[in-house]
Amino acid sequence: MSSPRLGVTPRLGLGLGLRNVHFEHILRHWPEVDWFEAISENFMYSKGRPRHVLRRIAERYPVVLHGVSLSIGSVDPLDREYLAQLKTLAREVRAPWVSDHLSWTGIAGTNTHDLLPLPLTEEALRHVAARVRQVQDYLEQPLVLENPSTYVAFTQSSIPEPLFFRRLADETGCGLLFDVNNCFVTCFNSGLDPLDYMAQLPFERIVQVHLAGHQHCGTHIIDTHDRPVAQDVWELFGVMSRRTGGASTLLEWDGNIPSFEECHAELSKAAAYMKGTADAPRAAIGERAGSDLVPNPVDFLIPVVMDHVTAEGHALGI
Repeated sequence: MSSPRLGVTPRLGLGLGLRNVHFEHILRHWPEVDWFEAISENFMYSKGRPRHVLRRIAERYPVVLHGVSLSIGSVDPLDREYLAQLKTLAREVRAPWVSDHLSWTGIAGTNTHDLLPLPLTEEALRHVAARVRQVQDYLEQPLVLENPSTYVAFTQSSIPEPLFFRRLADETGCGLLFDVNNCFVTCFNSGLDPLDYMAQLPFERIVQVHLAGHQHCGTHIIDTHDRPVAQDVWELFGVMSRRTGGASTLLEWDGNIPSFEECHAELSKAAAYMKGTADAPRAAIGERAGSDLVPNPVDFLIPVVMDHVTAEGHALGI
């Protein structure tokens, strides 16, 4: 059986992450938003109200599924029960695509609920490509993978992350969910230039774009999804959106979630950046973060990572 190949994907417009605190507002007002993204694990095992609400929303809006527990980079066997539940849900809501992260989430059957980084090596590429093919064969549709935010890097890594994604997509036919905030966080934490990172991406493979807020700690950044999008991230998004021709764009907000209207207002800013008409100051990306970009923050980030858990990995409660 040949693995499904990424074909032409719909341009869905501007969407919001579906969060339970907004259920009542959505069901009462049916707001003017183009589409929603649902965290797969929040609905896969539910036979109650969350699943009912999702079905109702899917009757009126496109719904994309976004997972945090596929663990595509793990050495554990793929979880067939997980995949069965995911496939059922994807068919139920007619999801245009299913996405997850280029990461691993645990070992020996234990889920840490963290999106852990991979060593970007030839061996890892072969391993992940084989697992992507298996997932795509089972789901009978291409898988879309997101670049995670990272705080440490493996000394064994020999393939730049954008090139890893390019080769993975070429070998498997999968797509890319490019998280602009994650790119900025990773590049700041590792002393890389986010524009150089983006220039290496396979833009033709980018199906979807994520936007989110982060906590800037001066010497490092934590991906928190609990505040508005940073100015540097907006400017990166403008560059990215024009390179992709306007890929489907979504705002994530997972902590300190404001009202639906406030989330929608933040999302609406994306339109001006997509057109290149935003009025925001155009300082060089990274300039406001300071010229003291950390060359290698591993020494002080290890205790930080132990104390902070990425919001997205723990945003599973209904």
